[in-house]
Amino acid sequence: MPSEAQLLSAITGFRLVTANLQRLTRFYQDVLGFATERAEHAIDSAELQLLGLHGYGRRQALRLGGQSVAIEEYDPPGRPYPAVNNAASLWFQHLALVVTDMAGAYQRVREAAPISQGGPQLLPASSGGVHAYKFRDPDGHPLELLLFPENARPLAWQGISPSAGQIGLGIDHSAISVVDADASIAFYRTLGLKPGEQTHNQGAGQHCLDNLAGVQLTVTPMLYANNPPHLELLTYHTPRGATGTALRANDLAATRIVWQGNEAALLHDPDGHLFQVVVSRQELPQ
Repeated sequence: MPSEAQLLSAITGFRLVTANLQRLTRFYQDVLGFATERAEHAIDSAELQLLGLHGYGRRQALRLGGQSVAIEEYDPPGRPYPAVNNAASLWFQHLALVVTDMAGAYQRVREAAPISQGGPQLLPASSGGVHAYKFRDPDGHPLELLLFPENARPLAWQGISPSAGQIGLGIDHSAISVVDADASIAFYRTLGLKPGEQTHNQGAGQHCLDNLAGVQLTVTPMLYANNPPHLELLTYHTPRGATGTALRANDLAATRIVWQGNEAALLHDPDGHLFQVVVSRQELPQ
């Protein structure tokens, strides 16, 4: 459990673990249009110690809009993605990329491994009325293209356009699968986050989006007083997601959110998802 003093105030970035730094960097730059934020560099020993790792790590920092994503490779490497790795699995964690042209964005990622069936899906108004499409990068990390209805685009995404060559405006949220929404909400409340309005998603569009039969899930946004991105909790009632051993920071499935807080730490939530806390933006690992 986190320290009683720990409070989270913003998501400052995301970390993706790869088996091949150059290959995955090319995908995010060439296919998705991420910009270089900082040249490739070694991860310092103090951070490796915080992550519970030994050996060597290197990082490439990238950016889409106002959000930062760093790609990391470790020696010795961690474990590959588990064999059972569908949208309901507890190690399933996706980044949602906000787009303004779904058809164009979909064309850019059509060669990537699909999760969704039948291309982008329109979800009903009860599920937000968004167009969405899920796919995987070359290492298996799940990603989502997200197009909001023009008359219902969140304020943070209004009045801006993608930079030249970029697939979209930025990252709206990271979504994680959880077993027990109440337990997860209680955990994140202790860190200063508050649950937003829940939606209950089901039906043909959700079935095709997740490529799972009979999907029924509850989506709970966990919010703080700041701009995107935010965290979303996905509770799959049917089908139930596979569980597994706790992730280590160098495992491919160990995507972690970097939060700004008041006590540097590496924490696990009730379902084993990793997140890293930095005390200030100046201390953000880059």
